[in-house]
Amino acid sequence: MEAEIQQVEAEALACIAAAGDLAALEQVRQAVFGRRGLLASRLPDMKNVPPEQRPLVGRRRNEVQQAVQAAFEARRAELEKAAAEAARRAEELDVTLPGRLLRRGRKHPLTLVLEEIVDIFVGMGFSVAEGPEVELEYYNFIALNIPPDHPARDDHDSFYITDHLLLRTETSAVQIRTMEKQDPPVRIIAPGRVYRRDAVDATHTHTFHQVEGLLVDEHITFGDLKGTLHSFARAMFGADVRMRFRPDHFPFTEPSAEASISCFACGGSGCGLCKQTGWIEVLGCGMVHPQVLENCGYDSERLTGYAFGMGLERLAMLKYGIPDIRLFFENDLRFLRQF
Repeated sequence: MEAEIQQVEAEALACIAAAGDLAALEQVRQAVFGRRGLLASRLPDMKNVPPEQRPLVGRRRNEVQQAVQAAFEARRAELEKAAAEAARRAEELDVTLPGRLLRRGRKHPLTLVLEEIVDIFVGMGFSVAEGPEVELEYYNFIALNIPPDHPARDDHDSFYITDHLLLRTETSAVQIRTMEKQDPPVRIIAPGRVYRRDAVDATHTHTFHQVEGLLVDEHITFGDLKGTLHSFARAMFGADVRMRFRPDHFPFTEPSAEASISCFACGGSGCGLCKQTGWIEVLGCGMVHPQVLENCGYDSERLTGYAFGMGLERLAMLKYGIPDIRLFFENDLRFLRQF
């Protein structure tokens, strides 16, 4: 019987010593001290022990239980200390490790191009004007000489809020608001976000940005417009760039033109960027329609002016070789970190 007691004690102590962490020790506690554990099931049952052996067996049972309990408490204290030490080491700052470099923020490519455009025109004497994105129909269409039957005024092309209130379709409305408040001469550019009901694809989106320009004064000619835009194109795309003007039509300018630049990628010889034509369309322009001047209270007999408008996304796509306009709005850091 003594040999059996010693074997139970040895097995219990071995199980306790083998526990590698507190979770394993908890499993050992249940296996050793539980109601059906090692001590309860393997130590001799006193009612089955002969009366003359009960004092000796009872003493040995108590000694084994006390020894196993002491070993368990000692092992638990040891494992708790080890766990606390490991947690402390995990929280320690290793001053020998190299520092972690924080990524610096970058400007959005549209911001970079807009700042470049603004710098160029401010250097030529223009100032920056702003206006509301929710605009009255009068400023967005009527004052700009856009007739009621023009497709742009259809609710399939514009975002109307009420019958006479909409999200602006162009920043030309800023030109009207400026001329209403300011006596000539007027020399402004109007950058901003605009909205149209365009299907979203690689080159179109319902929300985009424009930069429009306006100069009104006495004796302003189409030659002044050409000189201004040619200076802008050379500053933006290189000193060797050439410019071409072809007749076009806009309700708020007369005469009107589409302005193209010689392809800065191939020098005009033809490539994929210019679709083998040697030219890239960059903006629309023209002389301010006399009716627009009259709508703003200007004397169209004495004053003339020119206006132009360009898409910011288009210029950025050309400048940086970006194939899809949607990349500007998807906030993909892999794309944005290239700039």
